[in-house]
Amino acid sequence: MIELFTSKVHLNIKGKNINRFIKKLRSYKISVLSIKYKNKNEASIIIYKKDYEKLLKIKSIYDVTELDVFGLLKIKKVVLKNRHILFFVILCFIFLLTLTNLIFKVDIIHSNKDIRNLLNSELKKNGIKRLSFKKSYDSLSKIKEKILNKYPDKIEWLEIEEFGTKYIVRAEERKIPNDKIDDAPRNIIAKKPGMIKKVIAKRGDIVKDMDDYVEKGELIISGDLIFNNEVKGKVRSDGKVYAEIWYTTKTSYPLVIDKKKLTKNKKKVYALKFLNKTFELSFNKYKHKKIKEEEILKSAILPISLVRQSQNEIEVTNEILTYDEALERAKSESIKEIKKGLNKDEYIIRNAYLKSRENNSTIEVEMFFAVYEDITDYQEIGD
Repeated sequence: MIELFTSKVHLNIKGKNINRFIKKLRSYKISVLSIKYKNKNEASIIIYKKDYEKLLKIKSIYDVTELDVFGLLKIKKVVLKNRHILFFVILCFIFLLTLTNLIFKVDIIHSNKDIRNLLNSELKKNGIKRLSFKKSYDSLSKIKEKILNKYPDKIEWLEIEEFGTKYIVRAEERKIPNDKIDDAPRNIIAKKPGMIKKVIAKRGDIVKDMDDYVEKGELIISGDLIFNNEVKGKVRSDGKVYAEIWYTTKTSYPLVIDKKKLTKNKKKVYALKFLNKTFELSFNKYKHKKIKEEEILKSAILPISLVRQSQNEIEVTNEILTYDEALERAKSESIKEIKKGLNKDEYIIRNAYLKSRENNSTIEVEMFFAVYEDITDYQEIGD
């Protein structure tokens, strides 16, 4: 092994009687490791680099040319010649090493949004977040225990697992049984302004009449039990209040609509996915397409994968609407938006078109709605 890295030089020797020169080298204790005769006056030899200067001093009439170097000297020469490439390779290695030790995603798996937000905040405080460096197993264990100790009444169990370049956080919410029945006295008040259309009172006294207009927060069903103008007791009001509520909406609708239709053109292609970017490995790319994807290879270290895509070309055409056509569609969209926010026992009483105008290839429509809506809200009664 040491011999492999020992510096040597490959020389070409020209001159009369090469054999006599070779014998002279040996008499000066210069080791000739290899010799190849080209003719009686020319040969190539390999010697140790440490003997090269000695050979030059005794070469006399012989012509000596260096052909190549070996061992450590060769390594130095190659490194010097390719220093720019080597520098780039080292930079790439450092970059790759950095990427493999970065966290690109933190998935918190829990159905309760409040628990997810709480864990996300605590994990960030402890350095577990996107584009942070990975923690050791001991560090993760300490962070887990710290969060559990901080929220013993909210979190029963917590696990932080590392998968490649992401953390998956799983938690179990602590359920504290609540056997207490809330029977605190309360009133039923209006959640928003409107005209009363129906009042259902299971408990409490109704203090408003049908078609009375009420403001937000106004009393409708009282929890005070009054006899001879005196409050004799308090109950927890129970019931429902429905009222006619008024809305004015503004809806925009385009005069030119992109219509999409699948063509008969289909193909299967391979693609590389890195972070949120997809690089399709094909030349004739569809401008618009529907994609079904199947993962073939995935790196456990880097956020990169190879996928096979089944692509179906989509043809996009423009539908140009008249002003009246766009107006009618905008009205329909306004009605859909109002209905989307209603419960099954709520409905639109009436609607009316107010005005419209054209703006940047869209039509803006203003409409009025009267809605039959639940306005029940509650107000605790103090002692």
